[in-house]
Amino acid sequence: MFDYRTYATRKLAAVGPKYLPFADVASDEVPLSRLLRLSLFQVTVGMALVLLVGTLNRVMIVELSVPATLVALMLALPLIFAPLRTLIGFKSDTHVSALGLRRVPYIWKGTLLQFGGFAIMPFALLVLSGYGEAVDAPRWIGYSSAALSFLLVGAGVHMVQTIGLALATDLVPQEDHPKVVGLMYVMLLLGMVASALVFGALLETYTPGRLIQVIQGAAVATVALNMCAMWKQEARNRPRAAAMKAAQPVEFTHALSSLIKAKGMTCLLGVIALGTFGFGMADVLLEPYGGQVLGLSVAGTTKLTALLAAGTLCGFVLAARNLGQGGSPTRFSMIGAAIGIPGFLAVIVSAQGFGIPLFLAGTLATGIGAGLFGHATLTATIRNAPKDRIGLALGAWGAVQATAAGIGIALAGIVRDVIVGWHGDVGRAAQTPYTLVFMIEIVFLVLAILILLPTLKRPLRPNDRLELCAPAEPTNQNSNPVEVP
Repeated sequence: MFDYRTYATRKLAAVGPKYLPFADVASDEVPLSRLLRLSLFQVTVGMALVLLVGTLNRVMIVELSVPATLVALMLALPLIFAPLRTLIGFKSDTHVSALGLRRVPYIWKGTLLQFGGFAIMPFALLVLSGYGEAVDAPRWIGYSSAALSFLLVGAGVHMVQTIGLALATDLVPQEDHPKVVGLMYVMLLLGMVASALVFGALLETYTPGRLIQVIQGAAVATVALNMCAMWKQEARNRPRAAAMKAAQPVEFTHALSSLIKAKGMTCLLGVIALGTFGFGMADVLLEPYGGQVLGLSVAGTTKLTALLAAGTLCGFVLAARNLGQGGSPTRFSMIGAAIGIPGFLAVIVSAQGFGIPLFLAGTLATGIGAGLFGHATLTATIRNAPKDRIGLALGAWGAVQATAAGIGIALAGIVRDVIVGWHGDVGRAAQTPYTLVFMIEIVFLVLAILILLPTLKRPLRPNDRLELCAPAEPTNQNSNPVEVP
């Protein structure tokens, strides 16, 4: 009898490495099905981001008449938790459990934080909308409850993403870290796209009750998907638990200080901050720029998100394939930042009569540059970290990246509003405030390239460690290679 299941499994296994990005990271010990199941935590992260930044952002401002300043402050609240990603990553490295588990307990804690935020959010929206029996409730209760829910969801997202990426790198060899990181971020983008489509379909006919149902469904889906992602991912290891319990405790400040003092790490974190700031400022202004300056419709500007995500995905694919073959994170960080510069120039010039096609090309280019830069710097951070401090390094990368992106977004809005409020001749042109922001982004990308430029004098070596920003070293052809432990 013909075994259809075995036949289908073999066909999928053959097709996967050829057509699916990063599918070749799978092995007999860690099959592709296990990695895809683990990547479900990124789907829940993408779902939360779409719900907070997209759906609730618009509903609270337009339908519920919440002041835009308050909504912006609520969206910024998760940034308070971003610097703690470093501490969370360190705690997962040194967590002592009777079963030897390190990562899974923190993913579960982050899931509970996400669920708690989603559980509070419907009641906050009920108060803000005056729906049903909440018609007489004070609005300050709605504001404070909404702020608390945003904070909890954001804290859960930071925790789940940091520890999930650390667990993914634990499962594969070091040379496959770029591929597995790329796979995780592909799933993040896919989760955002799928969530946006599902939320849009469910809220086609908006009512406060329907929005509450969507949020409750997102809460249940978050718990279900994260539990599926965690299931049998981290093996129980009692000897490791006993060894960690008997080991001398390491202070967080000492571990962080050692990581920062590592060769090139301070420079690497500075480059991450500059580049992320440079790419991040445009996130909040590309759609208003397309609508106000180029006359794009709402549907047209909405598609910019998909175009930007597609460019980012292309950047991830290019970076992962080359870094997985021994490419230098330094070079691809510089390439990513360099691609972003003409991308922003194209966006600026498109307002001078060159039209929408140039604007779309510039948007795509900035997405590709951001993908290359983000993947390369994340890979460099993982390679720079000792094997027992991967969580701490990922936390440091996430803290710097999230903080720089948040500050960039906030500063972009402030600069635009200041220029718009300026009644001089310079402020009258619709594109002027946007052009100034895009020029600031170009300046920061140039600074990131200038910091990385001296490293090109150094000979290119596969799997560079701790030398992303290190000065050139003299080579001695007669010397014997020294093994570094």
